[in-house]
Amino acid sequence: MTEAEGYHRPDKESIARPLHGIDQTTTLVDNEFFIRAAFAESPQKGFEALFRIYYNPLCSHALRFVYTREVAEDIVGEVFYQFWKNKAFTVVQFTYRTYLYAAVRHRAYNYLRDELTGSRTPSSLDELDVAIGEESPLTLIEYDETFQRLEKVINELPSQCQRVFLMSRFENRKNQEIASELGIALKTVESHLSRALRQMRQLLLSSISLIFIGLH
Repeated sequence: MTEAEGYHRPDKESIARPLHGIDQTTTLVDNEFFIRAAFAESPQKGFEALFRIYYNPLCSHALRFVYTREVAEDIVGEVFYQFWKNKAFTVVQFTYRTYLYAAVRHRAYNYLRDELTGSRTPSSLDELDVAIGEESPLTLIEYDETFQRLEKVINELPSQCQRVFLMSRFENRKNQEIASELGIALKTVESHLSRALRQMRQLLLSSISLIFIGLH
């Protein structure tokens, strides 16, 4: 990913440090006021304040959906990158928090869809970023229901099938590597994946059209 001009992802130490003068009991309203004041001073200062306040909570939010910290951090990092690159701070109509959480949910959904179906729709990512903060209540319900149903499907898989699926899709392990680690045949791994993916794809494909209708 090529860095947009002026974009520098803060290091993890700066993320962990609290903002000067902002304690842990700061309300969401105070956060929004502080962030908007920082943006009024300069886009760079506004972005840095936004990143510090919301990076860790957003990673925790993404982790609910994609199961691995590395993927969650990649999703959140990309959301912030696109936010800066597209100058979304100039068009946010609601709160920054609403915008960012909606964008993370959207990208988490896209990640799961792409991993499980092997497809990517043209409008899946960047084209929707500017308007993503305007999710309708119906869209939010569809997201939540879809993630809950995905989690239910995964939890109901036989234990070994579930383990193979999570190792393959959320740890990016190769089939032969999984077979060797679990002490099972390669064909058994492939059979488990086929079973899990069939169920997940059926669920996702039935939900995709409803989700993207709600986004337009």
